[in-house]
Amino acid sequence: MQKFQRLYEVLREEGIATEENTWTPEAADPEMVARVHHVAYVDNFVRGVLDPRAQRRIGLPWSPGLVRRTFRAVGGTVLTARLAVEHGLAVNTAGGTHHAHPAFGSGFCILNDLAVAARSVIREGLARSVLVFDLDVHQGDGTAAACADDPSVFTASVHCGDNFPFRKQRSDLDVVLPAGTGDRAYLEAVSTALDQALERGRPDLVLYDAGVDVYAGDRLGRLNLSLAGIVERDTLVLKRLRATGIPTAAVIGGGYDADIDALADRHAILHRVASNL
Repeated sequence: MQKFQRLYEVLREEGIATEENTWTPEAADPEMVARVHHVAYVDNFVRGVLDPRAQRRIGLPWSPGLVRRTFRAVGGTVLTARLAVEHGLAVNTAGGTHHAHPAFGSGFCILNDLAVAARSVIREGLARSVLVFDLDVHQGDGTAAACADDPSVFTASVHCGDNFPFRKQRSDLDVVLPAGTGDRAYLEAVSTALDQALERGRPDLVLYDAGVDVYAGDRLGRLNLSLAGIVERDTLVLKRLRATGIPTAAVIGGGYDADIDALADRHAILHRVASNL
């Protein structure tokens, strides 16, 4: 949890986040969340009465603060999507809780901000077709499950196959990479996947999950990207999307390291690249 505050501090220190370009989101409302999640699951989470097995599957201890943070984080991704439609590109300082399924949470993810944001902007008439382009090292299984029967949301996931979740879902496009994949092979796979996703999904908004757990030193990653490789990845994705004119909302996704300063610095790559476009 500490990485989120430290990331914002880094962006302020570097002059990337300023009073003029920073917005504070409202918490997602129940109607918004119910477009993706079962009401009974959400209600049990809010009241702190999930059964112990369900809470362990999430991997975070329940508290009122966790409830507040969860709904505010989802609201942040919805706001990022709205701002992307308005400005062409917007980047969140959180988001990417792609393991949350409609009826349960998993892998540190409680509510699926990507699916909620996609459904919300479509409901609001801001987009007709949304591409979720997920480059977290782990498959976006919850997003795939939540959007499986929704033709207006195209899900694409480029991930390490030999990693969590061990029971994968079927995205509209899955690119499965072997453990140890390095910069060149990874970037080629991402480039091809992005072309395919844009061709097949025909989106007028992209939600980009820029997880940094692809980094070679990540505790939960199992891929072998360098920091330069992550910079090149985010540059490739954002430049190509800017060239198409498709509004893009980016979230930071996963990243796991006991060194919070180093982790925040890796997450800040996304914002640095975006600010230089």
